[in-house]
Amino acid sequence: MVRWALRLAFLLGAVAAGALALQTVIHPVSTLMAGRWLTGQPVDRRWVPLAAVSPKLVASVILSEDGQFCHEHGIDVSALREVIADGDGAPARGASTITMQVAKNLFLWPGRSYLRKALEIPLAVLLDALWGKRRVLEAYLNVAEWGEGIYGIEAAAQDHFHVGASALTGRQAALLATALPNPILRSVTQPSRHHRQLARRILDMQGIAGPHVACVE
Repeated sequence: MVRWALRLAFLLGAVAAGALALQTVIHPVSTLMAGRWLTGQPVDRRWVPLAAVSPKLVASVILSEDGQFCHEHGIDVSALREVIADGDGAPARGASTITMQVAKNLFLWPGRSYLRKALEIPLAVLLDALWGKRRVLEAYLNVAEWGEGIYGIEAAAQDHFHVGASALTGRQAALLATALPNPILRSVTQPSRHHRQLARRILDMQGIAGPHVACVE
């Protein structure tokens, strides 16, 4: 038990050092992107600063993915408690904050497991403290997967709608945001009825998103 605890502490320390290093890296890449490069698969990613992303897209992603983003410190304690109380299989995406997803995308592996979640939680708290909300969200929007080989909001906007990330309309932003839970199965340009309903809900909420996005404005 002590040996495993020491191994876990060493691993967390190593990843924490990586988080500190990436604080000064302008364009970090995700483990999924690196994996595609290593296997010779194409990657379309065009980094853009947060200031060059449509406010409607920013609002849509926060509302859809993590409504408490501006009010939490990297993790949603209440959502995690619900997952633990349910005790039904591995942790669900619903308990993952945007910051936790950044921690997973940059430092960990895909798939669900309690080990990964155990690493994700302290990393998310660390990223929130070291990077701040704007840097965390900027990284998320530039490494999130929006289709086969499509990473980041600029590539997604160009590939799906032939416009830059700064020019996305409210509807386009809502469709992109609500595709994030499963960007391979949820088509942005040919959304299912359920996808359209989710996007309509987010579109209707964009006008009252103020308190949810204040930390990144």
